[in-house]
This record gives sequence, C-alpha cells and structure tokens, in this order.
Amino acid sequence: MTTFNTDLHDRTALVCGASQGIGLASAAVLASLGCRVTLFARDPERLGEAMAALPVVPGIEHDIAVADFHDPAMVLDEAAGAIDRAGGFDILVNNTGGPPGGPITEATGEAFVKAMTAHLVNNQNLANLVLPGMKAKGFGRIVNIISTSVRCPIPGLGVSNTVRAAVAAWAKTLAGEVARDKVTVNSVLPGFTDTARLSSLFEAKAGKLGTDPGRVKDDAVASIPMGRLGEAEEVAAAVAFYCTPAASYITGTVLAVDGGRTPAF
Repeated sequence: MTTFNTDLHDRTALVCGASQGIGLASAAVLASLGCRVTLFARDPERLGEAMAALPVVPGIEHDIAVADFHDPAMVLDEAAGAIDRAGGFDILVNNTGGPPGGPITEATGEAFVKAMTAHLVNNQNLANLVLPGMKAKGFGRIVNIISTSVRCPIPGLGVSNTVRAAVAAWAKTLAGEVARDKVTVNSVLPGFTDTARLSSLFEAKAGKLGTDPGRVKDDAVASIPMGRLGEAEEVAAAVAFYCTPAASYITGTVLAVDGGRTPAF
C-alpha cells in the first residue's frame, strides 16, 4: 500500500515572487518539508530578509536569484545561474504579482503585452529551462499560482483576468505534453488572500469609489462564505501538496483556495 509521502528531502525548488506573500509562504512550507529552495524575485534586500525567515533544516542551504520579471532575458539569465548552483530544479513555482486593476475598456495594448511577458512568457521560458532536468530524473512539479478569475472573471481586473486565463490554458496544455515524463503541472487559484497585493487593490478601488479601503475590504469579506480573508499560508499548503510525491497522479488541474467564494464548480 502506498504511503502518504510528503517528504521533499533531496529535492530542489525555484519559487518565483518569493520575497513576500503567497510566494514566500510557499517557499517556507516547501523548506519545512526538507526542500532546498531558491527564492526568485526582483528586490535583493527583501529576498535576503525572506531567506532569513525560512525554516532552518540541518544540512540545507537556500539560495536567492534576483531579476525583474518584466525583463525576460534577465529572468532567463538569473534562472540559468540558479540552476547551475542548485544542480537543477525538481520543482518550479510560477508566481508573479498581477497587473494594475481597471476596466478592460480602459486598458492599452501595451498593458496586455507587459502582463503577458511577466506571466506567460516567463512561465514558458522557465519551464523550458527546468524540464530537461526533471525529465532526466523522472520527477518534476510545476505549480502555477494564478487567480479564481480563471473560473469567474473579477470585475475591474480586465488585464489580469485575460492573462490569468491564458496561463491556465498554457498549464493545461503543458500538463498533457509532459505527463509521461512523470512531470506534473497544476495551478492554484487563490481567492481574496490577506496580502499586500490585495490591500493595494482595495485602496485603488476605494479611491475610485470615493470611499474607505476598510469598507471595500468589508464588502469583499461579506462575499466569502467562510466570512474571512484567506491567509498566504493556506494557499501555500495547496501549492506544497502539489509538489509532493503524494500528488504524483494529479496533473492538469486547477484548485481554488478561496473560502468557497467562487460560484463556479
């Protein structure tokens, strides 16, 4: 009988957007399971602070990689260096801060290009870098942190809704192509999660409505059956599970972590 195996000792992970929020929480959970983690983001000072906050596991040294995700060439270069230092990655967590909010009718073509580059293009480039090593080992996990807008578009997030849907379609396509190589590709859809990103969206919406961000937050909470915002660690738990040996037969899926808010199945 197969055991419920969540051990990630001797595994390595590249976690994007890992200086704060859901990315950092995901890196912390992976580290607690024994994984050697490379934190990847644009702010070296925040990355240093984040690495110092990771769980201490004897014999495991974590790493950082620094790049601006609006510069795909820089991302590729830094990721290649991180692969050399780590000896390859068994796990890739794709996670990048979303584009500014606003109606789709007010968005420019440049806004779509910028967002697609930061999300879809970097995801593809990073997958191309890590897949050869994953296939050679017969073990790989690619997890994409997207949004519940994949199932139900969120009003006022025109560019983000579009880009997130593209990433979900990309992930589903990739999952089918690499499944026989024992590489799984799954996506986690956070709902309203208590992060700096969500706070900034509340503030922007409040500014447009001429109201208080606290009222916008209260309205959001009222739409959640559980009656509260999610915590980054709760989303990270789902990310980490997808990365473990226990999830070896799960691929091509999307999992909403939203307190029951998304009305779709």
